[in-house]
Amino acid sequence: MSLQELGFSDWFMDQVDPAQTTEYKIARVIAVNKDNYALRNNAGDALAEVTGKLMYGATSPLDYPAVGDWVYAQYLDENSFAIIHQIMPRKSSLQRKTAGKKIEFQLIAANIDTAFIVQSLDANYNLRRLERYLVMVNQGNIYPVILLCKSDLISADELEQKIAQIHKLMPDVKIAAFSNISDSGLDDIKALLISGNTYCMIGSSGVGKTTLLNNLLGGEMFEVQAVDKDDKGRHTTTRRQLIRLENGAMIIDTPGMRELGNFAVDSGLSDTFAEIVELAVNCRYADCTHSLEEGCAVLQAVKDKVIEPERHENYVKMNKESAFNEMSYLEKRQKDKDFGKMIQTYKKQFGMRKKR
Repeated sequence: MSLQELGFSDWFMDQVDPAQTTEYKIARVIAVNKDNYALRNNAGDALAEVTGKLMYGATSPLDYPAVGDWVYAQYLDENSFAIIHQIMPRKSSLQRKTAGKKIEFQLIAANIDTAFIVQSLDANYNLRRLERYLVMVNQGNIYPVILLCKSDLISADELEQKIAQIHKLMPDVKIAAFSNISDSGLDDIKALLISGNTYCMIGSSGVGKTTLLNNLLGGEMFEVQAVDKDDKGRHTTTRRQLIRLENGAMIIDTPGMRELGNFAVDSGLSDTFAEIVELAVNCRYADCTHSLEEGCAVLQAVKDKVIEPERHENYVKMNKESAFNEMSYLEKRQKDKDFGKMIQTYKKQFGMRKKR
């Protein structure tokens, strides 16, 4: 299989470092395991580990390979094992805040062309959550497509209303509806898949991502778990991996997300809430938070029913959350940096004492 068939486009060709290719081969990360990585290139598949230098120089999870990354690797043992020396520049990335209280980036996948945001049409239907996913996707420089799952649960008129509701808020986003039960709409999704392009499926647990992937693959390749009676699904996907479809398109399946925290998402917010950002230019104060200030053009638009109150509240909430998390993250990085300097100073002083 050629690198081009694995998604190595002209953009990546322009990023190639000739000095690296004289010693190492280019490969794509197709899976991230607990203790190693799976690589694929024109020589086949191989398990791999990162070099000590790469590991030592890493300052955050973003410095480690992710599914979809292109890397320079040294192949050993008749190409059955490899050492990853460097990660190539990323065209796009899907990342979020790690779950829980820890303020850190979690890199989910890299070099994605299109993200399928899967939203179910049952009790889990949530526009505000959908906006959160769009912020994450837009921030990562990925083209979003919304897939409305379980269309068999509602009437055609209700489906039309849901699509109109989403398009009112997000007029430029492509939407497709489907059912894993009746197979309705699956052909429309297959028509979106282009050979050589990389896609990912994201959404809450139990929305039908794994079942959809099985349907696209044409068989029960991945285990599917039942949804609880309260419509809360359990994680079926336990690791991130890149799967190549029969038509040459590639899909990265990701575990369902119960918690979706964002930070450092200024461009993602601007793209997702474009009408609010445009109105904000007319606010009286340049640092307006669009919460309580007099002369706020955004609040006036909410009052005039130009912007839905719930959409405005979600924007303000995510904006504050992002700013708080980013500040906490930068403070932590500074503390880590200061601690590192202290350790280096101690080592130098301790070394001098030993010499005496």
